[in-house]
Amino acid sequence: MEVVNAVTPGPEQIAAFFGSGEDGPFVMINLLKFKPHATYADGSEPELTGREAYARYGAAVQACVAAVGGRQVYAGAVTGLMIGEVGELWDMAALVEYPSLAAMMQMIQSPEYQAIEKHRHAGLAGQLNIRTKQLGK
Repeated sequence: MEVVNAVTPGPEQIAAFFGSGEDGPFVMINLLKFKPHATYADGSEPELTGREAYARYGAAVQACVAAVGGRQVYAGAVTGLMIGEVGELWDMAALVEYPSLAAMMQMIQSPEYQAIEKHRHAGLAGQLNIRTKQLGK
């Protein structure tokens, strides 16, 4: 199994994700790896760590998620691995529930989300986003 962290999905990934035909509520598992130092496009705030920059995004994205009917289910530091092997552990895991793909799309296209995304880009070295659907639904 090959695992590749990325910060932004490519056009093919976006089309496949949002065009899957699957609908209804889902939980996104976010596995996050932070940069040692934040890198804002304008060069500002070089004293921040990637974790600190991402924390700004994390605090602000709560309102964006809630505005489309979603909610953060869990967020926490990754502290160990019991089964399997990876070259390097992720720094954080977060679970976010969305009512539908359309709701998530509405959120990421909103001006409020666009305004905070710079903190996500400044702080993340990479991530995995895994969509899950409750069994039996």
